[in-house]
Amino acid sequence: MPKNNVLIVDDEPEIREALTIYLTSEGIQVFTASNGEEALDILERETIHLIIMDIMMPRMDGIKATFKIRESRNIPIIMLSAKSEDTDKIMGLNIGADDYMTKPFNPMELIARVRSQLRRYTNLGAVHSVNNDRIQIKGLVLDRDAKTVFVDDDEVRLTAKEYKILELLMENKGRVFSIDEIYEKVWNEPFYSTENTVAVHIRNIREKIEINPKEPKYLKVVWGIGYKIDPK
Repeated sequence: MPKNNVLIVDDEPEIREALTIYLTSEGIQVFTASNGEEALDILERETIHLIIMDIMMPRMDGIKATFKIRESRNIPIIMLSAKSEDTDKIMGLNIGADDYMTKPFNPMELIARVRSQLRRYTNLGAVHSVNNDRIQIKGLVLDRDAKTVFVDDDEVRLTAKEYKILELLMENKGRVFSIDEIYEKVWNEPFYSTENTVAVHIRNIREKIEINPKEPKYLKVVWGIGYKIDPK
């Protein structure tokens, strides 16, 4: 079975070395970079399945690097930061990160998140039948084979998490999912009441699929309950 390739991007050698030891012990192939520019170079040469990205780095920080990566790639990204403010977490999620951890972190918790992200990424869109590889709701089309989303014939780029949320809602058109249901189904882990990750991802999806996100055509909120796809 081929190995998964993980790219660690951090300007602290000790963190790169420690994470390399933990990840290789899990059978994962590790690549390392000390800044965003080096990370982009590696992505051009290697097939990477997940990125662990520090925010504060010289030459090109994690925010700019993630923004560049999201222009063409859907690789899961776990962001690391020495800061604990919610604004940093929201910024990372807004530009396309799939998860976020604050330094110092428990290495085993990070490894668990890496494995979870890799499992979802490698299985993304794998379960479908000949007649169930495409979901279309009016002008919104999700193609499971190509893992693409189109709105009125224009392709929109979604992160892995955004894709899975949209897929969940589209294949259950009209059904309302609570925030904790969405989190547990997409992240495959228990939901914590202080977690605002789902709301951030929902906002990102709306920005990408709606002509006017303030008056959404597809992705609707049911106040106090959750979200649904219900074009009317």
